[in-house]
Amino acid sequence: MGGTVSGVGVTAQGLGLEGPRGWAFRGVSFEAGPGSLITIEGPSGSGRTCLLLALTGRMKATEGTAGVGGTVLPKRMAAVRRVSALAHVPGVTDLEPALTVAEHLHERALLQRRFGDSLRGLLRPRAERKGEQRLRIDTALAAAGLDLEDLPKGARTAVRDLERLEALRLSVALALIGRPRLLGVDDTDLKLSDTERTEVWALLRSIAEAGTTVVAVCSEAPDGTVRVSTQAADKAPGSQGSPEGQGSDDTQEPQETDGKEAADALAEAGRA
Repeated sequence: MGGTVSGVGVTAQGLGLEGPRGWAFRGVSFEAGPGSLITIEGPSGSGRTCLLLALTGRMKATEGTAGVGGTVLPKRMAAVRRVSALAHVPGVTDLEPALTVAEHLHERALLQRRFGDSLRGLLRPRAERKGEQRLRIDTALAAAGLDLEDLPKGARTAVRDLERLEALRLSVALALIGRPRLLGVDDTDLKLSDTERTEVWALLRSIAEAGTTVVAVCSEAPDGTVRVSTQAADKAPGSQGSPEGQGSDDTQEPQETDGKEAADALAEAGRA
């Protein structure tokens, strides 16, 4: 009962979000088909996380519109949240350092069964529900490229003992348990080596190729993606999403956001 996930097309037209301190981003326009890998490119503090949250229905845009699979934002944010999931967003999807990998996976699967599945699913025999839960977890781990056997203590490894790339893969796996049609991933290249960044982009491409549309925040986007730049997006309404391979010429080393960008955005613009 793994099922094939069908991604959604994502569009934006003059999308902008203003808070008490000014524009987080403004004038963002782009179009991407189902199963695309969309990259939100720009330096830390340029509104990247705010844009990610707006496109996944977690934050209400101030001006312009966006579309997710034909659902219009910001008018129908709840509908977009039902088909999307977030991973690796500081201050929003933080992992608990003391919990093990197995505990995180079990908790997320239980939450999905309780709040994300249909009533019919809840009424199925217990053995069938447990089998479905195990399948969801195994499928998500495989898609995220996280092999529990490679971890220091297997599934009993605490999050605090994971390498940075392993923690990112776990966060992605947790998001995929709900079989979202749109996956948003923040800080994809934060403090990673060149080799690790290559692995992350290969992972996100594989998820997109399997059908799930992916929106990924980064400092520098690779070629072959739908690139949306937030460079100077808070200074003028002319910032546009650019087609693949034509993002900003500015390249910067990844900077740590420590969750402030997301936290400020949620506090100032209002979380759905």
